[in-house]
Amino acid sequence: MDAKSAARQAIEGARSALVDLSHRIHARPEMGFEEEHAAQWLCEALADGGYAVERGICDLPTAFRATRGSGPLTIAICAEYDCLPGIGHACGHNVIGSAAIGAAIGLAKIADDVGLSVRIVGTPAEESGGGKVLLLERGAFDGVHAAMMVHPAPLDIAEPNMIAWSQFDIHYHGKEAHASAFPELGVNALDALTVAQTAIGLLRQHIRPGDRVHGIITHGGDAPNVVPAHTSARYMVRAETTAELGDIQGKVMRCFEAGALATGARLEVATASPSYAEVKHDSELAALYRKNAEELGRFFPDLGGLGKRSTGSTDMGNVMQAIPGIHPYIAISDQTIPGHSTAFRDHAKTPEKTS
Repeated sequence: MDAKSAARQAIEGARSALVDLSHRIHARPEMGFEEEHAAQWLCEALADGGYAVERGICDLPTAFRATRGSGPLTIAICAEYDCLPGIGHACGHNVIGSAAIGAAIGLAKIADDVGLSVRIVGTPAEESGGGKVLLLERGAFDGVHAAMMVHPAPLDIAEPNMIAWSQFDIHYHGKEAHASAFPELGVNALDALTVAQTAIGLLRQHIRPGDRVHGIITHGGDAPNVVPAHTSARYMVRAETTAELGDIQGKVMRCFEAGALATGARLEVATASPSYAEVKHDSELAALYRKNAEELGRFFPDLGGLGKRSTGSTDMGNVMQAIPGIHPYIAISDQTIPGHSTAFRDHAKTPEKTS
């Protein structure tokens, strides 16, 4: 039996256990840097598969590294397992974690025979927090020749368009007053945020097609009859490249400054996560992934302009700026069911693609 067939046979033999692992993670969603159960379950599966497991690496309690093989070529398989707030595993990271274990099981059988050293890296807080950025900076990927992972999506895409982003928290500090009796004595922090959001809306006419600006109000005040003295929001700014990110972020920041200037509130900006770089796919690795996936029956549609317009961001981009790698999408639904939706979350707990 050749190496590829042996690896596939090992993975097929673990199919039921891998689905169960994915469903357990799905049923107990955990936020970034809090993925205690998921990290434990993944580490147990790796230890059972003969891997040497190190937990809490790089001063991140829910990060881990598992190694097997002694070949000259070192590959890293990244596992993600954090969830989204309020909506659980609507990005399908439970599938990413179990897929990494599946790859580990297959590679364990053949690593030495084909000259590989395999490193499974548990990477917390992809949704917000930049776990891979911290792990990269702290040496978790030192000595790795190629890094890879696979991400659930509505469509199979070998080289998805993944752009740069930054994320930050906005705080306006004003002054309370009775909203009816003495409104002139207050400084309205909610008005400051409203002015900023209006300015951002007008700015959209003057940004590049690949730029994105979106956010939420995390605190808008305490009572309608009290002039809000404090409001806050979390915003994301994206651009096709890290170089372009600075330009659009500067424009957005001037909108927030305008809110403070118009109302007299004080603006405070805090970084919410390390910035994510754009993904730089290794085309040769991506082509190999696509060839093997197609041999297993996967289908990669011609997306035309949709492939460029449909974008996300990931801290895997930072890894792939430093190391050759791939971050393909694998379909678990169809294109009518977008990621980060309750419908996609429900697809992420099915045994197989159902649409």
